[in-house]
This record gives sequence, C-alpha cells and structure tokens, in this order.
Amino acid sequence: MATPKVLSHDIGDFIRDLRQNARISLRQLAEQAGVSNPYLSQIERGLRKPSAEVLQQLATALRVSTPMMYLRAGLLDLKDGQGVLAAIANDADLTEVQKQTLTQIYETFRRENARGADAPAPPPDPTSAPRTVRRSAKSVATEAPATKAAPEKTMPKTTNKVATATEKE
Repeated sequence: MATPKVLSHDIGDFIRDLRQNARISLRQLAEQAGVSNPYLSQIERGLRKPSAEVLQQLATALRVSTPMMYLRAGLLDLKDGQGVLAAIANDADLTEVQKQTLTQIYETFRRENARGADAPAPPPDPTSAPRTVRRSAKSVATEAPATKAAPEKTMPKTTNKVATATEKE
C-alpha cells in the first residue's frame, strides 16, 4: 500500500490530468467545485489531501464518478465492492480519457439496473393478449350454443328533392 504522501500526490496528478484533458483552467475548476484556487493548486501538487466531500465536488465538476475519485485517493479498496472501478483505475494500458469513459458507462449501467430493480412491474396491457376464461366441463356442457349475430342491414339512401319554384315551372 502506498503512503499517504504518495496517495495525495497521485490524486493530485490524477485531478490535474483530468482538468487538463477537460481543457479548463485551475481557476475554473476551483469555481465549479466550490473550493478555493490556492487549495486546489495545493491538492494538485500533492501538498494537501482532499476530504471525501471535496473529492465528490471535484468529481462532479470534472464529470467522473465519485467512486473512481475515491479509489485514486485511496479511500476505497477492492473490499468495498468496487473491483471493476479499481481495475479500470489501475489499468496502465488505458489513457485517462478511456478510464473516465469506461467508468461513466459502468456507473450508468449500474444506475439503470438499480432503477429497473426498484421500479414496479407495469400493469398488463389488456389489448395485448386475449383473456382466457376457465370454465368447468359441466358449465360448458350445459351452455346453449352461441348463435351468430345477423349482419346489420343498411337502408338504401334516399334523396329528398325539394321542388323549388323554378323547377315547377
């Protein structure tokens, strides 16, 4: 396990890389995350170790998942059920942008699955399938056979001509 100094420097480098990839200034990120410009500078240089709350604010401003930020800061490990995020974060063959993208996709899938599990099942559509009525054999035998309804007869259309004064002449 890395020492706290190394972890804080690692998270600082990580935040700086994310910020530079997003093409925003230190001042802009500080404003978006709600932290002071000097404090963010100290975090990026590894002089300060940010709290979980500050990491969450930075993750939101940088549009990365909070668990990924916590992993990089050493606040989460594999025991916390974050194995996929840890694997993504620690994969040396992926760029930071690829790690961000994979993490965002993974988190989106998890949120959708959680929403789907919590949502009640939709009521059955009465028009989608015919309803089956169960009857006993006795009731079927005693029912009268159904008769077909005769087709409706239509009356021929009649036109009523009203004689006008000009027609009578």
